[in-house]
Amino acid sequence: MDEKITASSQYDNLPLTSTHWGTYRVEAAAGKVTALHPFDADSDPSPIGSGIVDVLDAPSRIKMPMIRKSWLEHGPGAATDKRGQDPFVQVTWDEAEALVANELARVRNDFGNKAIFGGSYGWASAGRFHHAQSQLHRFLNCIGGYTRSVNTYSYAAAEVILPHVLGSFGSIMYGQTSLESVAASTELFISFGGFPARNCQIASGGTGDHSQVGLMEKARQRGAEFISISPIRSDMLARVDAEWLAARPGSDTAIILALAHCLLTEDLHDSAFLARYTNGFDVFADYVTGQSDGVPKSAEWAAPLSDIPADTIRSLARRMAASRTMLSVSWSLTRQDHGEQPYWAAIALAAMLGQIGLPGGGIGFGYGATNSVGMHRQMLNFAALPQGKNAVDDFIPVARISEMLLKPKTDFVYNGGRYTYPDIRLVYWAGGNPFHHHQDLQRLIEAWQKPETVIVHEWCWNTLAKHADIILPCTTHLERPDIMLNPRDPFIVMMEQVMPPVGDARNDYDIFANIAKHMGIEESFTEGRDMIAWQEWMYETSRDMAAEKGVTLPTLDSLKQTGWVKIEGPEKPHIMIGDFIDDPAANPLNTASGKIEIVSQTIAGFDKDMNIAPHPVWREPGEWLGNAGDAFPLHLISNQPHTKLHSQLDHGSHSRAGKINQREPVTMHPDNAARRGLHDGDLVQVYNDRGMCLAVLVISDDVRHDVVQMATGAWLDPMITVDGKLLCKHGNPNVLTHDLGTSNMTQGPAALSCLVEVQKYNDTPPPVTAFDPPDIIIR
Repeated sequence: MDEKITASSQYDNLPLTSTHWGTYRVEAAAGKVTALHPFDADSDPSPIGSGIVDVLDAPSRIKMPMIRKSWLEHGPGAATDKRGQDPFVQVTWDEAEALVANELARVRNDFGNKAIFGGSYGWASAGRFHHAQSQLHRFLNCIGGYTRSVNTYSYAAAEVILPHVLGSFGSIMYGQTSLESVAASTELFISFGGFPARNCQIASGGTGDHSQVGLMEKARQRGAEFISISPIRSDMLARVDAEWLAARPGSDTAIILALAHCLLTEDLHDSAFLARYTNGFDVFADYVTGQSDGVPKSAEWAAPLSDIPADTIRSLARRMAASRTMLSVSWSLTRQDHGEQPYWAAIALAAMLGQIGLPGGGIGFGYGATNSVGMHRQMLNFAALPQGKNAVDDFIPVARISEMLLKPKTDFVYNGGRYTYPDIRLVYWAGGNPFHHHQDLQRLIEAWQKPETVIVHEWCWNTLAKHADIILPCTTHLERPDIMLNPRDPFIVMMEQVMPPVGDARNDYDIFANIAKHMGIEESFTEGRDMIAWQEWMYETSRDMAAEKGVTLPTLDSLKQTGWVKIEGPEKPHIMIGDFIDDPAANPLNTASGKIEIVSQTIAGFDKDMNIAPHPVWREPGEWLGNAGDAFPLHLISNQPHTKLHSQLDHGSHSRAGKINQREPVTMHPDNAARRGLHDGDLVQVYNDRGMCLAVLVISDDVRHDVVQMATGAWLDPMITVDGKLLCKHGNPNVLTHDLGTSNMTQGPAALSCLVEVQKYNDTPPPVTAFDPPDIIIR
């Protein structure tokens, strides 16, 4: 991590809580949390968790149900353009529950359940039971269903392409060759997009021990060499002394194809592996050599696209073939135009090396993206809250929210199919913040005015809460009991309630149970269980599931006594698709051919007008340095923050300490700063045709000369300029990113294909008001 902290035995008897950024011992007094201390079993604890302490009962906390004034006075659809500006009226729970129940009934009766969008986007709780998205989806299914979203902002393009190429997504993404295998056997670790230590702090569903950084250091100490192909030097863990190839953003596929060309033309590829384990290599080879299109994908071809010299590319290919090589492709590669192509091309390249299935060799997806990827653990499944069946078939790709709201009843294509956007009248959101994850926030704000009603569960006045009509205040993980029961982590942790709910906040389950009572569906939602009974059911069911795999979990009473348990990993490090490599006939992949599909038979059958090639290809990004003009000559990399998880706890002390004069920093190369007359610490305006944001300049040669870097996660602090542009006073880079799908195939977010310009901000700086609550009327 960026800050090394250690656990102290004096806190070992304090109660435990788990979060997406780690497990902590909680110090509390008089019903108030005073400190979070590192978990005794965590070898590299994250400091992020401490950021919640000072905001649990701050002015930013939502303590009572709130209704937007115009909506309360005039009903659904009233003054939707005032979302984000209107004051809120404080009401009782009974009034709020009745309003929500009546509004859901109105929309269902008048427009059908497909008019309800329940696309809530997770991350609210690391506890297995209080997972807000699961709670919401179970509730909406109990009333007849909802329009859902599919895939994630993290790696949507990979979620679509991997099942076609390797036969699955989930079992691949979280069943990769373990980092223990890398630490023991890898000789050459080549990372496209880096292995940033900041991302190793987090893990969806909670984590007990942050082990990834230590394992990478172990590999380096053993003698492994590291190469980072990225526009940002710090995208690779500094302690492994990686060689940095500062590639042009968006050129990864071109580099991979050129590496494949060298392996092929110099006869360094493994023909026997390709014949036994893959489908369609001959067709791909004709594309790489230029036999099929007249354009050889040589190192000379890739050099001007990538800014990596041809000799460097060829030398790298030869080193790969001569070493036990692990290719690592980051999740960020999927978040650009044609984000499925680098993943598919990298799989083909790894297959050409013939090292898939070998210890420390092959390919990995997202090493360093979260602490779970490459975790040495037993492959177990645990029980989750049953969500029931969604009776509505309509869905959208997760990053197409604005498109859905702005263009109802229009068609879209996705993964070879043709679909229609539903006409959404009500948005119900519990967990996550679309004003962080989504692109082109001016367009999202416009789209957010289309629904008649927006209902959210929130605990603090973030941008989502300020743009809602009805806010139901929910508890944090410190104000309710739960269990960290994460199939992707070896630790199980009893999460104790360490303080009473602040104000009149309630947990999501109780909120939904009470609304369900108003709607006459309480029994179908609760099944007669309160939250403790559900947690007991989930744990006992999980014990049975583990026992079927030969793993004995302690009784719940025993777990309550000890507070936590670690499930020991298998004797040997896991190797991705190792069973398939050992015996492809007995263990075929779930693809059309049963093999690794370098050419996908399924995609080959898609309609030709979808313009989707059946094998990896180079597609020039629509917006990148390769076609940049004078107006916007810089490429913006909006990567993950190191002081928070996405936008969570941006208002907390740890995140605020990472800001400069209350605003987000933006990093620029010294040459570009000098050319613009800019100095370290200047207040600058980052802008393009879509919007602008303010930031404080940090000058560093850590970035390519034509790249600027700005982390995501700052709460949107909007101001409309005289020419009608959205300006974020605080530093949210998603006012700049474009709202286009990665491709017709995958329809993921393409935030990393973004050009901007930077100039000094000479006007009087507007105050940062992102964390200020709105005006509240108390009746």
